[in-house]
Amino acid sequence: MLKGFAEQVVSGDGADIFCRLGGEGSPLLLLHGYPETGAMWAPIADRLAKRFSLVIPDLRGYGRSSVPDNDAENHAYSKRQMARDMVAVMAALGHRQFAVAGHDRGGRVAYRMALDNPDLLTRLAVLDILPVAEVWEAMGAKAAIKTYHWPFLAQPHPLPETLIAADPVFYLRHTMASWTKAQSLDAFSPSAMAEYAAAFAQPEHVHGACNDYRAGATIDWRLDREDREAGRKIAVPTLALWGTAGIPGDGASPLAVWRRWCTQVDGHAVDAGHFIVEEAPGETLEALLRFFAG
Repeated sequence: MLKGFAEQVVSGDGADIFCRLGGEGSPLLLLHGYPETGAMWAPIADRLAKRFSLVIPDLRGYGRSSVPDNDAENHAYSKRQMARDMVAVMAALGHRQFAVAGHDRGGRVAYRMALDNPDLLTRLAVLDILPVAEVWEAMGAKAAIKTYHWPFLAQPHPLPETLIAADPVFYLRHTMASWTKAQSLDAFSPSAMAEYAAAFAQPEHVHGACNDYRAGATIDWRLDREDREAGRKIAVPTLALWGTAGIPGDGASPLAVWRRWCTQVDGHAVDAGHFIVEEAPGETLEALLRFFAG
């Protein structure tokens, strides 16, 4: 995966972060989502690397990054703490300011970074997500069926870990297929699926991902509410992309929701399910190049 990219483990803020590095130009941080790794960016990374210096990490708890212990209040897996990892990684690599694109959980890390560190980011792209508070507060019956994993993975240890452990690779493959527009794994390369399966088959990484969702149901939701109540908004130019058959597309207009959270945001739907980078690489690449080159 991502041939020609260097591989390096960089110290985050309490975690060892595995990174792939490549390209030339202004720095661009690419953050993956659940249940993937940085390998998700392979369909468009080579083209992006012609314009940008790419940093493609695995988030704490995922892939080849370390899995720190959690705490009772889930601070260790909050998007604020994951964002601190990324700030430390970028600083260690010599990037004082940078742009960031994040898909799924990585998008939540990215927008939390924009809220907590507005002077560090130059541009922000969020892919097929809405803010954590918006998801929880709008979760009716239809959304609960489609995003059942939010309350399931957030259950106290060891319930979800034990159930997933019965057949973790089945769970991985079923979950990923169910979130695509085609309801299949055809959009994913065999090498990417092998990387995801290798990580997901390790109990500590299933545990890390569950802790990520436990944080989503607790501290991440609280931090979003605090920002909203204080009137804080994302100040950097923001691009929101979502799949026509993705997770946010079923409810209110995703762009209308992001306009409540950002001072300057634009965006549009992509003909895909949740995994827009893999399902519609050309359309997604074009939108990201146009936005980040602007």
